[in-house]
Amino acid sequence: MKKTVLKKKDNLWVLFNGSEYCVGLTKEAQGELGKITFASLPKEGKSLKQGDGLLEVEAEKAVNEFSSPLSGVVSSVNEKIADNVDVLNDEDELNAWILSFKDVDADEFDKL
Repeated sequence: MKKTVLKKKDNLWVLFNGSEYCVGLTKEAQGELGKITFASLPKEGKSLKQGDGLLEVEAEKAVNEFSSPLSGVVSSVNEKIADNVDVLNDEDELNAWILSFKDVDADEFDKL
């Protein structure tokens, strides 16, 4: 059985799927921002500390920067965003995933 844990912090959701920590925008963030028109993402392989700038989005209602909810290394980035930023406006917030982390301290995740 795959262990899946979903937590939310600062309008981001973090899903632990048993191996990696996937991060995305919550419905609340989507609602506050309005339609997202541009997103600036970190590159794969980048190390981030909790609280570092993770993502900047431009949208109808605001430009917003999101801080990293975890410390870790970016292991993958949602390629669909580069092709069509509308994926971040998806009704299903799990489709609005941004990136995944590896090398995360599980204690840090537990404290979210």
